[in-house]
Amino acid sequence: MTTVTEDTELSGLRDALGLLKDREQVALRLLESSARHSFDPDKELDWDAPVEDGKWFWPPELVSLYDTPLWKRMSEEQRMDLARHEAASLASLGIWFEIILMQLLVRHIYDKSVTSAHVRYALTEIADECRHSMMFARMIQKGGAPTYPVTKLNHNLARVLKTVSTTPGSFACTLLGEEILDWMQRLTFPDERVQTIVRGVTRIHVVEEARHVRYAREELRRQMVTAPRWERELTRLSCGEAARVFSIAFVNPQVYTDVGLDRREAVAQVKASGHRREVMQTGAKRLTDFLDDIGVMRGVGRRLWKSSGLLA
Repeated sequence: MTTVTEDTELSGLRDALGLLKDREQVALRLLESSARHSFDPDKELDWDAPVEDGKWFWPPELVSLYDTPLWKRMSEEQRMDLARHEAASLASLGIWFEIILMQLLVRHIYDKSVTSAHVRYALTEIADECRHSMMFARMIQKGGAPTYPVTKLNHNLARVLKTVSTTPGSFACTLLGEEILDWMQRLTFPDERVQTIVRGVTRIHVVEEARHVRYAREELRRQMVTAPRWERELTRLSCGEAARVFSIAFVNPQVYTDVGLDRREAVAQVKASGHRREVMQTGAKRLTDFLDDIGVMRGVGRRLWKSSGLLA
């Protein structure tokens, strides 16, 4: 016997079935776009050019401490140094996410037809992500900051995710890792205050990541219509938990120590910052609106999103 809520959800799923786009047609269009707009960062970017004096490695408004009391006490040199370290932290996080994504994509296509456009595009995306990871690593080296790995706990939680994640859960987590950083990078690459090499890296990533987001969105929409109820519920829960982890891991607090700040004070001020909260929620809004539209933002999952600070 189904409940009223279940009946409503089933009715909504039947309506959504008619709105799904053909998986092969989507993949063919993405393959055509990849053929026209793909980049080799090793050749496309001038890695030998010197670092530019007086330019930021990340837009100041996107630095975690921006507009806090601590930020107002910092010298311009220390602010720019923090931006350099945060750029390295975000690039390190990006590499971690992309390695996870590559493994999830391989799992996704393992049982599918190897001659399908859907699988061919997944392999194309994996090749993109390999180049992105190497590009981010070179950017970290160019800036002279250290790498900033996630905590051992989050590293091992991701190991579990890669092993047990369902298909919709994989694509929901993929979008979480892609869309907020993508929003920030869209603000970064046209910003003339920012280092040319960083603008080049973010431009390449934005162009190629737009295809990855489209692929993940279309597949997640399909999965939330066709997956069994238990899998949809698990996706809501795992996506909410991933949002909570992501919000904590977004900037490694070691960056504050490395630029000579009191770590506890810096972390406390970031948590209390209205500007930072607005930046993160604005960056996540396009994603949270989409997840809400396809039925991911419900129940405990929605409460986890709210506790992450990424959902108003």
